[in-house]
Parts: sequence; structure tokens; C-alpha cells
Amino acid sequence: MFLTLALLRKGISGKQWIGKYRRPRPVTWQMKRNMLKQLDREAENEYWLSRSYMTREQERGHATERRKQMWEDIREVRFVSKFPEHKHLEDHLGHLNTTKTWSS
Repeated sequence: MFLTLALLRKGISGKQWIGKYRRPRPVTWQMKRNMLKQLDREAENEYWLSRSYMTREQERGHATERRKQMWEDIREVRFVSKFPEHKHLEDHLGHLNTTKTWSS
């Protein structure tokens, strides 16, 4: 179809690399190599995903402690550290106790 269009029209209308009747890119050896590498990687991933590491009983609740610790760390960073320290009345009025003696 592309050959017919190219021969009859004497060229590609509009931009040659985009659109419905665009010129197809040539497939190079690098493109073939990259596609084979990607397919091999995908096949290996499917292989490892098809074999489970833990049973369903082992998998159930195995990361609750880790998740709880991570949440505590995030909570500490986000919420608790942003609040100022508690202030007491003694901190504010401690400078008035200059004349206080041991006996009184």
C-alpha cells in the first residue's frame, strides 16, 4: 500500500514521519537486538513469578511488623517532629524565682 501511494503521488503528503500515511521506519539490527533482550527479560520475569516463594499461609501477615515500623517512622517524621516541645509554666515564669531561698 505504501509503495502504491508513493508511486502514484510522487511522494508522501505532509510530514513523512507522522500521520496515517507515514513512512515506515526501517528495522535495524539494534532494534531487533533490543527487542530480543526485552523478550528474554520478560520471559525470565514470568518464569520467576510463576514459582511462588512462600505458601499462601506464610504470605498472610508476614510483613505486618515491618509495615507497622515503617508507619511509625513516617509518622515520626511527618507529624510528631513538626510539633513544638511541650512548654510548662515553670519554663515561662522561672526567671521570677530569683529571690526564692531554701527555707521559703
